[in-house]
Amino acid sequence: MIIRNENPADYRQVEEMTKKAFWNVNVPGCDEHYLAHIIRDHADFIPELDFVIEEDNNIVGNIMYVKSKLIDEDGNEKEILTFGPLSILPDYQRKGYGKRLLEHSFAEAEKLGYDTIVIFGNPENYISSGFKNCKKYNVSIDKNVFPVPLLVRELKTGALQGRHWTYRESSAYEYSESEAAEFDKTFEQYEKAYNVSQELFYIYSHATVNG
Repeated sequence: MIIRNENPADYRQVEEMTKKAFWNVNVPGCDEHYLAHIIRDHADFIPELDFVIEEDNNIVGNIMYVKSKLIDEDGNEKEILTFGPLSILPDYQRKGYGKRLLEHSFAEAEKLGYDTIVIFGNPENYISSGFKNCKKYNVSIDKNVFPVPLLVRELKTGALQGRHWTYRESSAYEYSESEAAEFDKTFEQYEKAYNVSQELFYIYSHATVNG
């Protein structure tokens, strides 16, 4: 097993792997492979924190980070990190590869001086890697709006202590669905279908913790 930075020669393989990882998981089909494609050209993208994991000379996972921000009650901004997509080839899921990528990227992020990561994600996938619901760190997306899937990981204990924060996601995650559909036409085509995981995604994405 090797973890290393992604390079341009990996791009297409990573995008194909990302499509396989997310297809029919959250919604019928997926757009995450298009996100992986466009994020690399965004100003918030951090190449130093773009990692692939290899097994037997084959890329089986990838994680990408962008800069995002927290704003406190006085309007002060704090630069933080957000990752995504985090993709693991289906045959390698639930075998620790994602956790290895997370642990490696956390250590490298600390070396770069970052102390906080905020993501939207399935809590079941991330609480074992130290993430907690945003309410526990007083991080919201609006006044007293604490989404269930908004998760926070302090890389430095106490980094967020004592203030109320509002999360502002990077515009790197904004994209055109029609352009994503056109991009997908250049990939092997799979059938869109319903999966029970889509119901879990819907519940989490529409749920909040009481403020």
